[in-house]
Amino acid sequence: MDRIAMIGRWLYRRAENIQALMLGVMFFAFMAQVTLRYLFNFSTGWSFELTVVMWLWMVLWGAAFVVREEEEIRFDLLYGSVRESVRRIFTVITSLALIGLYLFSLPAILDYVLFMKVQSTAYLKIRFDYLFSIYILFVLGVVCRYVWILWTALRNRPRKRGDDPKASSTL
Repeated sequence: MDRIAMIGRWLYRRAENIQALMLGVMFFAFMAQVTLRYLFNFSTGWSFELTVVMWLWMVLWGAAFVVREEEEIRFDLLYGSVRESVRRIFTVITSLALIGLYLFSLPAILDYVLFMKVQSTAYLKIRFDYLFSIYILFVLGVVCRYVWILWTALRNRPRKRGDDPKASSTL
């Protein structure tokens, strides 16, 4: 199990690295846009387009692979006020619902993303199927995350230290 945990930590750090790279590209495109627009009075569409693409990918990539479960902001007033056994039941129900909904929507998502190969962005000519493919990665990442959460809830594993919902930074 230590080997799996080590691989998981390595993959998590690489996901963070990719997130940081996307942030750097977005920042560069934004600074290029500001510089070209206000210093040289030269309007660029590619920089705006690249900024939007990087923002879209950063949000979905981060939500799927970088943001940890305990870092998510939730309204958990009811969840935090019940016993651990009831929380586990809530976790199982929520996990099953999310896994089911995402897997149910996956064929339609794939169909839509593959259909979008007929269009591309205005300036960078990025095909929309490539652009929207991040949503497929997002769905697969979220499904894998909630399969793991479901598995740990069904195995009745004790909560990790720092996982107390009353001590979290949720609403």
